[in-house]
Amino acid sequence: MRWLKFSKYLYEFGWVPTIYTPENPEPQAYDPSLLAEIPDNLQVIKRKIREPYKIFKILSGKKVGEPLTVSFVSEKKEGWISKLWIWIRGNFFIPDARKFWIKPSVRFLNRYLEINPHHIVVSTGPPHSMHLIALGLRKRLNIPWVADFRDPWTNIDFYRELKLTSLADRRHHTLERKVLTSADAVITIGPTLASEFKEMGCKNVHTITNGFDHSDQIPPSDKSKEFSILHIGSMPPTRNPETLWSVLGEMTRINPEFRSDLILHLVGNIDYRIIRSIEENGLAPNLIKKPHVPHHDVLSYIMESSVLLLVINNTSNAKGILTNKFFEYLAARKPILAIGPADGDAADILRQTGAGLMLDFNDREGIENYVQDLYNRFRSGSLQKDIRNIEQFSRRNLTSSLARLFDTLIS
Repeated sequence: MRWLKFSKYLYEFGWVPTIYTPENPEPQAYDPSLLAEIPDNLQVIKRKIREPYKIFKILSGKKVGEPLTVSFVSEKKEGWISKLWIWIRGNFFIPDARKFWIKPSVRFLNRYLEINPHHIVVSTGPPHSMHLIALGLRKRLNIPWVADFRDPWTNIDFYRELKLTSLADRRHHTLERKVLTSADAVITIGPTLASEFKEMGCKNVHTITNGFDHSDQIPPSDKSKEFSILHIGSMPPTRNPETLWSVLGEMTRINPEFRSDLILHLVGNIDYRIIRSIEENGLAPNLIKKPHVPHHDVLSYIMESSVLLLVINNTSNAKGILTNKFFEYLAARKPILAIGPADGDAADILRQTGAGLMLDFNDREGIENYVQDLYNRFRSGSLQKDIRNIEQFSRRNLTSSLARLFDTLIS
């Protein structure tokens, strides 16, 4: 989504992108509706990729055409095959399962760029194999390289769950540092990650957040008369707000009106342990669960909801997590109930914009008070938020910042 939108708006700022991408990848989800976002004159180069996921699907009983499950989100308790696969993935496919695309891509792009000169090479990861392709080009071609990190590498929330040997861990850190110190510029999605990269030796790091696109916005809907709390996106076990479920469960038991009004709407891949927590708190009758849906439908659900739930991973890197959906939440101008670190990047933006409140995972009193306040405002018809300072997060303005960085690098 991030680079789809950059590609859409770069033309306005004098830059013409060429996209290099796999022809036959194993994606986590399909959304054909996004094809309409691709500019008509955008050049896209596709090359075949070899990935090991077909073997994993055969071993785990998945169908060949079935999309991969989002990392570390399980519909049921993991068996030994899944655990073995995670260990193999972490220790043998470094930096990731797309590693077999690195050398063929370097060979192809070296030839292509010699015949078709470009001003800048941009790699975006994860998968971080893309950065290693750019690193290979950097060694032979005198073209400025920008490495864009949409997520951390060794500080991503599931890194420890890869069960890495000490040798594999050193290899990941070595490659990460090599990318950070070799790229002419590094882009991150937030200030916390930018600070981490500076500490690792990165000399030219810039923050360009994710954002929202005005052209995506749809009018608010009064279709739903319920007090609907909506969460968009995957929910691994590290995003399980057990205190929130407990608070909502208690409120449904003591307040029949609240029990009748409440809808808990989860859209995306949800770990079975989270569903179990919700059911254990008596919220099964209030739960609506949907799998991955097209982006336009996501926006419709957002505009039909009362409150938008944002859960930041309860992990050591939580302060730096800023997801795409957070900014689309902001654009909807609906109150955001956020669970995560009060001193993190998302909390700072909530304070700047007045869009909602970040509460700690275990802050029962704070969660209860805020939910009750939101429900009272819902009953009185005054839920709409007066949100400020969000234009800086529009996709067009963010692309303008990217283009200025490009201009600086070639000047």
